[in-house]
Amino acid sequence: MRKALAIAALATAAGLASPAMAQDAPGKLQVKVLGSAVLPDGKIDKVKLDLVGLPAGTQTEANDNVVPTVAIEYFFTPAISLETICCVTQHDVDATAGIPGAELVSDAKLVPATFTLKYHLNAGGISPYVGAGPAYFIWIDEKPGKAARGLGADKLKMSDELGLALQAGIDVPVNSKGMVVSLDAKRYFINTTASWYADGTKVIETKHKVDPWVLSAGVGFRF
Repeated sequence: MRKALAIAALATAAGLASPAMAQDAPGKLQVKVLGSAVLPDGKIDKVKLDLVGLPAGTQTEANDNVVPTVAIEYFFTPAISLETICCVTQHDVDATAGIPGAELVSDAKLVPATFTLKYHLNAGGISPYVGAGPAYFIWIDEKPGKAARGLGADKLKMSDELGLALQAGIDVPVNSKGMVVSLDAKRYFINTTASWYADGTKVIETKHKVDPWVLSAGVGFRF
């Protein structure tokens, strides 16, 4: 009888504990709201076409920008997740040599479609992580800059390109309800080809290293 009562008590305790354990398990979806500093390179890697006579040694650089970012992450296991981000960032490209200060690209908007597979190293609740994956840069509404228009360019096209993103960061829990503070760094390896046109004729074509750093900080919520 005592043995039967003990077994019954253990079974009851297990039944009561199971829902609590399930309730305490972290959710599989995490959403982060971040502020991101986008720090591109933008220098010319190769001049493919020059019908206007750019000065020898002409070089360029893209300006930095800070934008809001949303990251959505799905956890397959506590250690493995897949993340994508949503943001739009805008950049000008100016000459730094040859014709210093000349604006060649104006208000080019970039959508950095990115997927990274991440590995989380849990350390007492604090979770550093590393990740890597493909990225596809989509350029929207790019325009010739003031200096390019002065040279006769009336249209600009920047090529969309596929590349690689590497990632590292850390999530620090701040309560028991799934809220974290997050710090994140991504480095992209992607080029683009910029083509300027005058009256429908391509007059300049240059290949550029975009290769931005994207440094982010914000909060996340696990569901």
